Amino acid sequence: MDPKKVLPPESAAAVIFGRFEEEIPHEATDEETRRVCILVTLAACGGKEAFAEELKEALGAGLSPLAAHEAVLQSAAYLGMGRALPFLQALYAEFGSRGLPVPTEGAASAAERTARGEAAQVDIFGEQMKGFAASGDEFSRGINRFLSANCFGDYYVRAGLSYAQREAVTFCILAVQGGCEPQLTSHAAANLRVGNGAQTLKELVLQMLPYIGYPRALNALACLRKACGN
Repeated sequence: MDPKKVLPPESAAAVIFGRFEEEIPHEATDEETRRVCILVTLAACGGKEAFAEELKEALGAGLSPLAAHEAVLQSAAYLGMGRALPFLQALYAEFGSRGLPVPTEGAASAAERTARGEAAQVDIFGEQMKGFAASGDEFSRGINRFLSANCFGDYYVRAGLSYAQREAVTFCILAVQGGCEPQLTSHAAANLRVGNGAQTLKELVLQMLPYIGYPRALNALACLRKACGN
């Protein structure tokens, strides 16, 4: 996002914001992943105006519309549909202004979604996820089933983003929210498992820093450090 497009160009805020963004490194992060992670970061922190500007810039710079859509759609699994809705509306409005089609969803049974979701969990987290959908006590079993069928079976298996990109997106969404440190540590470990190295995740934290502030960025680094075993 170019701060000078959403703030008075010569204002102190525009100058400081712009300078800060320019100093953030991203040598270890591919451009598509960096762009979609910034989009979901802005969605997760509620930055609707910044999101709209970043979306226009990203699409104009060549970001795949499908990748942008999938990242924002996936945010609903971690933000909830209520908080994701304004950003999906903004994305669809931008697609409409550009004459881009809105991706659709084919019909699938609950059993199909659960099976494909659990298969994705095994691919990402390991063999210990087999049978996850039916695991847990009477209080958690229902949520575990939805985690397989909805979180993974509705979102993660869709085309447009790799598992590595989806885990990077999830890492960022969890980091922004705060209060999700157990899940953030788990998904930091999943990122490492699917090929997002520690340096890539450190750079993603830095990419988020201008938008989420220092406390949550430092918390994310602490979770990453824990996932790395140090």
